[in-house]
Amino acid sequence: MDRTPDPDKLPLCVDLDGTLVATDTLWEGLLGIILRNPLMVFAAIGWLMRGKAALKTAVAEQSDRDPATWPYRPEVLEFLENERRTGRTIILATGAPKKVAHGVAGHLGIFHAVLHSSDTINLTASRKRDVLVQKFGVGGFDYVGDSSDDVAVFEAANEAIVVAPDRAANRWQRNHDAKCLVKPKGGLRSVLKGIRVHQWLKNSLLAVPLILNHEVFNVVMVLTVVAAFVSFSFAASFVYVLNDLADLENDRRHVRKRLRPFASGQLSIPFGLFLGASLLIVSLGIALLLPPLFLGVLLLYIAATTAYSFVLKSKLLVDVFALAGLFTLRIIAGAAAASVELSFWLLAFSIFFFLSLALVKRYVELQELAGDEGSKQLGRGYYAVDFEMIGQAGISSAFGSALVLALYVHSDEVSEMYASPALLWPLCPLILYMLLRIWMLARRGQMEDDPVVFLISDWRSQLVTVVGAVLVLFGAVVSL
Repeated sequence: MDRTPDPDKLPLCVDLDGTLVATDTLWEGLLGIILRNPLMVFAAIGWLMRGKAALKTAVAEQSDRDPATWPYRPEVLEFLENERRTGRTIILATGAPKKVAHGVAGHLGIFHAVLHSSDTINLTASRKRDVLVQKFGVGGFDYVGDSSDDVAVFEAANEAIVVAPDRAANRWQRNHDAKCLVKPKGGLRSVLKGIRVHQWLKNSLLAVPLILNHEVFNVVMVLTVVAAFVSFSFAASFVYVLNDLADLENDRRHVRKRLRPFASGQLSIPFGLFLGASLLIVSLGIALLLPPLFLGVLLLYIAATTAYSFVLKSKLLVDVFALAGLFTLRIIAGAAAASVELSFWLLAFSIFFFLSLALVKRYVELQELAGDEGSKQLGRGYYAVDFEMIGQAGISSAFGSALVLALYVHSDEVSEMYASPALLWPLCPLILYMLLRIWMLARRGQMEDDPVVFLISDWRSQLVTVVGAVLVLFGAVVSL
């Protein structure tokens, strides 16, 4: 049981944004309402012209945010709980508006009082210091904060406790040997994780048309495809960042996605917006140096992935066909960059092959709902009862891809391009082995929610790919 406040103990005041939660509630609220309705950016400009306090209040009123979904810092919560149990008065002193501040206080239930911004007063920096000094006197309180805005409050507090400090707060903490409760996170590792560099391997599909057209020794074409790979990878990372910023609340409810850099607060929203814009600019800059058709395909990919992130991913079956199409677009982009002819057979095979993988992705996600047939998957158009249907469709697509490949191997096109087409026949059972193995692992619950990444990292799949590449090479140069 909590003890009553001890009058002999100094009150402990704690900031919200960046301190108690690893994010900025204003930025999240503003981003949320603009993504929901882009025209709200003009309303936001009007609110800002009335002052930052008015902006905060208006954004909070337009947002319908569940206080439970903020990324609370466990170290800070544990510290506050321990201090409260000693009988200490805990006060939430934040620049957030009333709706946000009282929502957090009501959810946590650990604060004895709440100080917040009003419609006209932005309770940050010197204004927060003056309010606290007026209530408790200079040195009459301890304060937990994180940013340059908190430095003025640190100076007036009896003891300052720093949490994940920015540059100014970090400098103050070092100069005054203050306690640091949480070290700052982020850095290059978080940036690389945020742009999902490991996903760039998917863009190696751009090289497929070059390889199948036997142009791997054409230096100019190879360099062009490498440049296209970089451009496509930066564009994909732009969409990943945009998607993560748009999906913060849902990601925080997911057992793994909550650890993503933006959802966890390792990277801030302003930095994410800057990072996304930089990635897009560099991607388009490189694309302008390549054939115009590649630029067109790249723009189509960006538009399609953005539409997927905001609309299509919640539509029943449309989402998986869209995913299959996005992978196929990579192959089309590779052909456009290298200026080589694109085979109808390759496109048909790609659609079936990647449709099967997209269905695996949904199948794995639906496994979490398998015990509740009436429940709906979060943010998707599926129910738990669709579980087996998705599996049947995915396995059928796997066989469809093998059938298209078999028809291609038997076509006149292959007879003209390969010295020994018969060497390509083992590709059909190899493809089936690869896909059916993925489905069996998914059924056992041993597959993560991105089968393409699994294919790239799994040594058996890598071996199958190498064997397939050797068969294609031998089929092209060895005459039986």
